[in-house]
Amino acid sequence: MMLQIFYKSRDFFLLKELEKLGPRKGVITQSVKDVVQSMVDDDLVSEDKIGTSVYFWSLPTCAGNQLRNVRRKLESDIQASKKRLAEVVDQCISLKKGREEY
Repeated sequence: MMLQIFYKSRDFFLLKELEKLGPRKGVITQSVKDVVQSMVDDDLVSEDKIGTSVYFWSLPTCAGNQLRNVRRKLESDIQASKKRLAEVVDQCISLKKGREEY
């Protein structure tokens, strides 16, 4: 996996360097750019342009922080969904009043 390259070295890389290291991790040289871009899009790898060069990096601590943030957001979404469900159930019960079948 490409992330192992970042986590083991804890260094910054240019795309050319990643294209050389990618095949060692089982990534075809021609697809390294797409894989790295996909990881950047998923916020697994950070990128920054310095001058004319674009550097890529990812640290294990960043991944842990990101997972904690995702977990907090999902827990918040669950609480909001539970609240909304309770509101809809209450609304449904109130709408059924007076419409009982005989």
